[in-house]
Amino acid sequence: MKVLLAVAEAESFAGGARLMGMSPPSVTRVIAGLEKRLGTLLLARSTRSVRLTEAGRRYVEDCKRILLDLDEAEELATGSSIRARGDLTVTAPVMFGELYLIPLITEYLQAHPQVTINALLLDRLVNMVDEGADVAIRIGHLPDTGLQAIKVGQIRPVICAAPDFLDHFGRPTDPKEVMAAPIVMSYASSLLTDWQFNLPEGTTTMHPKPRLKVTSNQAAINAARLGWGLTRVLSYQVADLVAKGELEIVLGEYEAAALPVHVLYQGGGRVPAKVRTFVDFCVSRFQQDPALQQVGHI
Repeated sequence: MKVLLAVAEAESFAGGARLMGMSPPSVTRVIAGLEKRLGTLLLARSTRSVRLTEAGRRYVEDCKRILLDLDEAEELATGSSIRARGDLTVTAPVMFGELYLIPLITEYLQAHPQVTINALLLDRLVNMVDEGADVAIRIGHLPDTGLQAIKVGQIRPVICAAPDFLDHFGRPTDPKEVMAAPIVMSYASSLLTDWQFNLPEGTTTMHPKPRLKVTSNQAAINAARLGWGLTRVLSYQVADLVAKGELEIVLGEYEAAALPVHVLYQGGGRVPAKVRTFVDFCVSRFQQDPALQQVGHI
Protein backbone atom coordinates (compact mmCIF):
# COMPACT_ATOMS: atom_id res chain seq x y z
CA MET A 1 0.00 0.00 0.00
CA LYS A 2 2.81 2.42 0.85
CA VAL A 3 4.52 1.66 -2.47
CA LEU A 4 1.30 2.33 -4.38
CA LEU A 5 0.81 5.64 -2.58
CA ALA A 6 4.38 6.66 -3.39
CA VAL A 7 3.97 5.85 -7.09
CA ALA A 8 0.62 7.66 -7.21
CA GLU A 9 2.12 10.74 -5.53
CA ALA A 10 5.16 10.81 -7.84
CA GLU A 11 3.12 9.78 -10.91
CA SER A 12 5.99 7.53 -11.95
CA PHE A 13 7.59 4.27 -10.91
CA ALA A 14 11.04 5.87 -10.73
CA GLY A 15 9.75 8.72 -8.56
CA GLY A 16 7.92 6.28 -6.30
CA ALA A 17 11.12 4.23 -5.99
CA ARG A 18 13.04 7.31 -4.86
CA LEU A 19 10.39 8.15 -2.26
CA MET A 20 10.50 4.58 -0.91
CA GLY A 21 14.28 4.13 -1.14
CA MET A 22 13.77 1.13 -3.43
CA SER A 23 14.94 0.20 -6.90
CA PRO A 24 12.53 0.88 -9.80
CA PRO A 25 12.33 -2.86 -10.74
CA SER A 26 11.36 -3.69 -7.14
CA VAL A 27 8.60 -1.09 -7.19
CA THR A 28 7.33 -2.41 -10.53
CA ARG A 29 7.19 -5.97 -9.14
CA VAL A 30 5.33 -4.83 -6.00
CA ILE A 31 2.65 -2.99 -8.02
CA ALA A 32 2.30 -5.87 -10.50
CA GLY A 33 1.88 -8.34 -7.64
CA LEU A 34 -0.73 -6.14 -5.96
CA GLU A 35 -2.72 -5.77 -9.19
CA LYS A 36 -2.54 -9.53 -9.80
CA ARG A 37 -3.80 -10.30 -6.30
CA LEU A 38 -6.66 -7.81 -6.60
CA GLY A 39 -7.47 -8.82 -10.14
CA THR A 40 -7.75 -5.24 -11.36
CA LEU A 41 -5.58 -2.55 -12.91
CA LEU A 42 -4.65 0.18 -10.41
CA LEU A 43 -2.28 2.22 -12.54
CA ALA A 44 -2.62 3.13 -16.21
CA ARG A 45 0.85 3.21 -17.78
CA SER A 46 2.00 5.16 -20.79
CA THR A 47 5.44 6.06 -22.14
CA ARG A 48 5.16 9.48 -20.50
CA SER A 49 3.20 9.05 -17.29
CA VAL A 50 1.54 6.81 -14.76
CA ARG A 51 -1.93 7.65 -13.48
CA LEU A 52 -4.48 5.99 -11.24
CA THR A 53 -7.42 4.18 -12.76
CA GLU A 54 -10.89 4.65 -11.25
CA ALA A 55 -10.38 1.46 -9.22
CA GLY A 56 -6.94 2.73 -8.27
CA ARG A 57 -8.32 6.02 -6.97
CA ARG A 58 -10.83 4.25 -4.77
CA TYR A 59 -8.20 1.83 -3.50
CA VAL A 60 -5.72 4.62 -2.74
CA GLU A 61 -8.31 6.43 -0.58
CA ASP A 62 -8.87 3.22 1.37
CA CYS A 63 -5.12 2.69 1.67
CA LYS A 64 -4.63 6.15 3.17
CA ARG A 65 -7.28 5.47 5.79
CA ILE A 66 -5.99 1.98 6.60
CA LEU A 67 -2.37 3.09 6.93
CA LEU A 68 -3.40 6.00 9.13
CA ASP A 69 -5.35 3.61 11.39
CA LEU A 70 -2.34 1.30 11.48
CA ASP A 71 0.00 4.10 12.51
CA GLU A 72 -2.37 5.15 15.29
CA ALA A 73 -2.74 1.54 16.47
CA GLU A 74 1.05 1.19 16.67
CA GLU A 75 1.32 4.45 18.62
CA LEU A 76 -1.33 3.24 21.05
CA ALA A 77 0.42 -0.11 21.48
CA THR A 78 3.74 1.55 22.28
CA GLY A 79 2.20 4.11 24.61
CA SER A 80 3.16 7.00 22.34
CA SER A 81 1.10 10.14 21.95
CA ILE A 82 -1.20 9.79 18.94
CA ARG A 83 -0.46 12.49 16.38
CA ALA A 84 -3.20 14.08 14.30
CA ARG A 85 -2.45 13.52 10.61
CA GLY A 86 -4.12 12.86 7.29
CA ASP A 87 -6.86 14.51 5.25
CA LEU A 88 -9.78 16.09 7.09
CA THR A 89 -12.97 17.28 5.39
CA VAL A 90 -15.00 19.92 7.22
CA THR A 91 -18.29 21.51 6.14
CA ALA A 92 -20.14 24.62 7.31
CA PRO A 93 -22.54 27.28 6.00
CA VAL A 94 -20.73 29.76 3.74
CA MET A 95 -20.76 32.86 5.92
CA PHE A 96 -20.17 30.98 9.16
CA GLY A 97 -17.19 29.32 7.54
CA GLU A 98 -15.76 32.58 6.27
CA LEU A 99 -16.19 34.47 9.54
CA TYR A 100 -15.48 31.80 12.16
CA LEU A 101 -14.26 28.50 10.74
CA ILE A 102 -11.45 29.59 8.40
CA PRO A 103 -9.60 31.62 11.07
CA LEU A 104 -9.89 28.64 13.40
CA ILE A 105 -8.67 26.22 10.70
CA THR A 106 -5.55 28.27 10.05
CA GLU A 107 -4.67 28.13 13.75
CA TYR A 108 -5.32 24.39 13.88
CA LEU A 109 -3.13 23.70 10.84
CA GLN A 110 -0.25 25.60 12.41
CA ALA A 111 -0.50 23.39 15.49
CA HIS A 112 -0.91 20.14 13.50
CA PRO A 113 1.48 20.18 10.53
CA GLN A 114 0.61 16.65 9.40
CA VAL A 115 -3.06 17.43 8.76
CA THR A 116 -4.53 18.80 5.54
CA ILE A 117 -8.07 20.21 5.51
CA ASN A 118 -10.69 20.43 2.78
CA ALA A 119 -13.31 23.00 3.82
CA LEU A 120 -16.70 22.66 2.11
CA LEU A 121 -18.47 25.98 2.69
CA LEU A 122 -21.98 25.44 1.34
CA ASP A 123 -25.42 26.81 2.13
CA ARG A 124 -27.00 23.41 1.69
CA LEU A 125 -27.22 20.37 3.90
CA VAL A 126 -24.20 18.16 3.24
CA ASN A 127 -24.70 14.42 3.72
CA MET A 128 -21.61 13.65 5.77
CA VAL A 129 -21.48 9.98 4.83
CA ASP A 130 -22.12 10.40 1.10
CA GLU A 131 -19.74 13.35 0.70
CA GLY A 132 -17.04 12.10 3.03
CA ALA A 133 -17.23 14.91 5.58
CA ASP A 134 -15.53 14.22 8.90
CA VAL A 135 -16.83 17.26 10.81
CA ALA A 136 -19.81 19.57 10.19
CA ILE A 137 -21.03 22.81 11.72
CA ARG A 138 -24.82 22.93 11.75
CA ILE A 139 -27.16 25.79 12.68
CA GLY A 140 -30.69 24.83 13.69
CA HIS A 141 -32.44 21.94 15.34
CA LEU A 142 -30.99 18.55 14.42
CA PRO A 143 -32.83 15.49 13.17
CA ASP A 144 -31.88 12.14 14.67
CA THR A 145 -28.98 11.17 12.38
CA GLY A 146 -26.94 8.95 14.67
CA LEU A 147 -24.04 11.39 14.45
CA GLN A 148 -22.23 12.70 17.51
CA ALA A 149 -23.28 16.30 18.23
CA ILE A 150 -21.84 18.85 20.65
CA LYS A 151 -23.72 22.09 21.22
CA VAL A 152 -21.31 25.04 21.05
CA GLY A 153 -23.70 27.98 21.15
CA GLN A 154 -26.87 29.53 19.86
CA ILE A 155 -27.72 32.39 17.52
CA ARG A 156 -30.88 34.30 16.60
CA PRO A 157 -32.51 35.57 13.42
CA VAL A 158 -32.49 39.37 13.72
CA ILE A 159 -33.83 42.30 11.71
CA CYS A 160 -31.41 45.14 11.23
CA ALA A 161 -30.74 48.29 9.25
CA ALA A 162 -28.33 51.21 9.16
CA PRO A 163 -28.97 53.84 11.87
CA ASP A 164 -29.24 56.60 9.22
CA PHE A 165 -31.96 54.64 7.43
CA LEU A 166 -33.88 54.16 10.69
CA ASP A 167 -33.53 57.87 11.52
CA HIS A 168 -35.18 58.66 8.18
CA PHE A 169 -37.73 55.84 7.89
CA GLY A 170 -38.47 55.44 11.58
CA ARG A 171 -37.79 52.54 13.93
CA PRO A 172 -40.54 49.93 13.66
CA THR A 173 -42.20 49.07 16.96
CA ASP A 174 -44.59 46.41 15.63
CA PRO A 175 -43.75 43.49 13.29
CA LYS A 176 -46.53 44.56 10.87
CA GLU A 177 -44.64 47.78 10.15
CA VAL A 178 -41.86 45.93 8.34
CA MET A 179 -44.30 45.02 5.55
CA ALA A 180 -44.29 48.64 4.36
CA ALA A 181 -40.53 49.15 4.66
CA PRO A 182 -37.88 48.81 1.92
CA ILE A 183 -36.46 45.31 2.37
CA VAL A 184 -33.43 43.48 0.99
CA MET A 185 -33.76 39.72 1.38
CA SER A 186 -31.25 36.91 1.11
CA TYR A 187 -32.53 33.69 -0.39
CA ALA A 188 -29.60 31.68 0.97
CA SER A 189 -31.79 30.09 3.65
CA SER A 190 -35.47 29.70 4.54
CA LEU A 191 -34.47 30.95 8.00
CA LEU A 192 -34.19 34.38 6.38
CA THR A 193 -37.11 34.37 3.94
CA ASP A 194 -39.81 33.38 6.45
CA TRP A 195 -39.87 36.14 9.06
CA GLN A 196 -41.10 34.68 12.35
CA PHE A 197 -42.07 36.79 15.35
CA ASN A 198 -43.07 35.92 18.90
CA LEU A 199 -46.25 37.80 19.76
CA PRO A 200 -48.31 37.65 22.98
CA GLU A 201 -50.85 35.46 21.19
CA GLY A 202 -48.16 33.13 19.83
CA THR A 203 -45.68 32.80 16.99
CA THR A 204 -46.57 34.30 13.63
CA THR A 205 -44.81 34.11 10.27
CA MET A 206 -44.74 36.95 7.77
CA HIS A 207 -43.62 36.94 4.15
CA PRO A 208 -42.37 40.43 3.25
CA LYS A 209 -42.13 41.44 -0.38
CA PRO A 210 -38.54 42.61 -0.90
CA ARG A 211 -37.65 45.11 -3.59
CA LEU A 212 -34.12 43.72 -3.62
CA LYS A 213 -33.46 39.98 -3.66
CA VAL A 214 -29.95 38.53 -3.39
CA THR A 215 -28.49 35.06 -3.22
CA SER A 216 -25.97 35.67 -0.45
CA ASN A 217 -26.24 36.84 3.13
CA GLN A 218 -23.22 39.11 2.77
CA ALA A 219 -24.83 40.97 -0.13
CA ALA A 220 -27.97 41.60 1.93
CA ILE A 221 -25.88 42.84 4.84
CA ASN A 222 -23.90 45.15 2.56
CA ALA A 223 -27.08 46.68 1.13
CA ALA A 224 -28.51 47.23 4.62
CA ARG A 225 -25.24 48.74 5.85
CA LEU A 226 -25.35 51.20 2.94
CA GLY A 227 -28.73 52.43 4.18
CA TRP A 228 -30.99 50.80 1.60
CA GLY A 229 -33.45 49.15 3.96
CA LEU A 230 -34.19 46.40 6.47
CA THR A 231 -32.83 42.87 6.21
CA ARG A 232 -33.12 39.70 8.24
CA VAL A 233 -29.95 37.76 8.97
CA LEU A 234 -28.49 35.61 11.72
CA SER A 235 -27.11 37.42 14.76
CA TYR A 236 -23.53 36.14 14.40
CA GLN A 237 -23.38 37.52 10.85
CA VAL A 238 -23.79 41.13 11.99
CA ALA A 239 -22.44 41.00 15.56
CA ASP A 240 -19.30 42.96 14.62
CA LEU A 241 -21.20 45.59 12.58
CA VAL A 242 -23.73 46.07 15.39
CA ALA A 243 -20.91 46.49 17.91
CA LYS A 244 -19.37 49.16 15.63
CA GLY A 245 -22.68 50.99 15.28
CA GLU A 246 -22.92 50.41 11.52
CA LEU A 247 -26.10 48.36 11.89
CA GLU A 248 -28.88 48.47 14.47
CA ILE A 249 -31.20 45.66 15.59
CA VAL A 250 -34.94 46.43 15.60
CA LEU A 251 -37.95 44.54 16.96
CA GLY A 252 -35.68 42.59 19.29
CA GLU A 253 -38.51 41.96 21.75
CA TYR A 254 -40.38 40.01 19.05
CA GLU A 255 -37.47 37.81 17.95
CA ALA A 256 -38.06 34.13 17.32
CA ALA A 257 -36.44 31.54 19.56
CA ALA A 258 -32.69 31.08 19.38
CA LEU A 259 -31.24 28.39 17.10
CA PRO A 260 -28.63 25.96 18.42
CA VAL A 261 -25.18 25.64 16.84
CA HIS A 262 -23.65 22.15 16.89
CA VAL A 263 -20.39 20.53 15.90
CA LEU A 264 -21.15 17.13 14.35
CA TYR A 265 -18.85 14.20 13.66
CA GLN A 266 -19.16 10.52 12.94
CA GLY A 267 -18.77 8.50 16.13
CA GLY A 268 -18.74 4.79 16.80
CA GLY A 269 -15.51 2.94 17.44
CA ARG A 270 -12.27 4.83 17.80
CA VAL A 271 -12.40 8.40 16.52
CA PRO A 272 -9.28 9.30 14.48
CA ALA A 273 -6.91 11.74 16.16
CA LYS A 274 -7.38 14.31 13.38
CA VAL A 275 -11.16 14.35 14.03
CA ARG A 276 -10.92 14.27 17.80
CA THR A 277 -8.38 17.09 18.03
CA PHE A 278 -10.21 19.27 15.50
CA VAL A 279 -13.57 18.80 17.22
CA ASP A 280 -12.02 19.62 20.62
CA PHE A 281 -10.38 22.71 19.09
CA CYS A 282 -13.69 23.90 17.59
CA VAL A 283 -15.73 23.26 20.72
CA SER A 284 -13.28 25.13 22.94
CA ARG A 285 -13.12 28.19 20.68
CA PHE A 286 -16.79 28.40 19.74
CA GLN A 287 -18.03 28.05 23.30
CA GLN A 288 -15.90 31.07 24.27
CA ASP A 289 -17.12 33.29 21.41
CA PRO A 290 -19.70 35.85 22.65
CA ALA A 291 -21.31 36.10 19.18
CA LEU A 292 -22.24 32.43 19.36
CA GLN A 293 -23.78 32.65 22.83
CA GLN A 294 -26.78 34.82 22.02
CA VAL A 295 -29.35 34.47 24.79
CA GLY A 296 -30.75 37.98 24.53
CA HIS A 297 -30.53 41.06 22.40
CA ILE A 298 -27.20 42.10 20.90
